[in-house]
Amino acid sequence: MTTESAVAHELSPSRAWWLRVPATLLGPRSVFFALREEDEDDVAARGEPLLLITLLAGMAAVLATPTAADLLDNPEYDAMLLAIWTFIAGGLYGAVGYFVIGFAVFFGVRLLGSLGGFRRSRQIVGFALVPLAASLLVTLPLRLAIYGGDTFRGGGADEGLGGDLLLGLQLGAAAWSLALLAIGVRVAHGWDWLRTLGSLVAAVALLAAIVGVFAML
Repeated sequence: MTTESAVAHELSPSRAWWLRVPATLLGPRSVFFALREEDEDDVAARGEPLLLITLLAGMAAVLATPTAADLLDNPEYDAMLLAIWTFIAGGLYGAVGYFVIGFAVFFGVRLLGSLGGFRRSRQIVGFALVPLAASLLVTLPLRLAIYGGDTFRGGGADEGLGGDLLLGLQLGAAAWSLALLAIGVRVAHGWDWLRTLGSLVAAVALLAAIVGVFAML
């Protein structure tokens, strides 16, 4: 038994999965391999970490939208209402992304011959979102510390090079999440890179089709 396996054996499933959240940034293969476990206690233990990850990732996503950029210019909004809006909208973004992208990945892997279920696919997506979720804990405090009252206001000091750099950090986190998604699919299904990328191309095609249908409505 390896050291990691021995440690995981001594921990409760819940504690083990909480420890795997930061481990996703450093050793993602072991985390995604653990998603092969079908024991119901182990599966249930993933619920709370995944809820937190998807909420933080959704909040990071909504705060990067043009809507949030000047939200405090609206006299009806103050800092408290902005925080409530971020929590609610972020929760919705995270939940929709978790299930819709999870379904697209499920479609892609099934098309390429996987026998894994929808639950595994969406959990791969969930843990792949860890870098995006972590970006909120880095970029938001930086933004508030540097720009203070100009944050989330149009024409403030947070526009320009500094704002672009912070946006670049968020985009880098999103790219990291995409890379983790590819690693997650490959490891969880035991595939080679060609099959993995084929499944992700199919997933992207389905997402594009969904977006196209909604755009036409």
